[in-house]
Amino acid sequence: MSLAPKNDDCCHGQQESSGKSVTQPNKAALLKRLARIEGQVRGISGMVESDRYCVDVLTQVAAVKSALDAVAMQLLENHMKGCVSRALQQGDATGMVTELIDVVKKVR
Repeated sequence: MSLAPKNDDCCHGQQESSGKSVTQPNKAALLKRLARIEGQVRGISGMVESDRYCVDVLTQVAAVKSALDAVAMQLLENHMKGCVSRALQQGDATGMVTELIDVVKKVR
């Protein structure tokens, strides 16, 4: 399933945590994927509760990590195609590049 953005929505407006908000392209697909991941995490809890074999639990943990990485990469792509691209076009490269480097360090 492709979660590629359909437009160049970008950070805008005000919100409490970072001072910015975003209209996420393909929001429904991202939410669907996150709901599936949430179900996988609940499944892992059930596996631990029922004393399932360690390797089976670890396999599911690896699957969740991979799924979260895919969501993070999609969000990063959306950010780069929208917010970063717009900031570069408007001549605000320094701050945006610094922010991008910081976020890449967090998600890798």
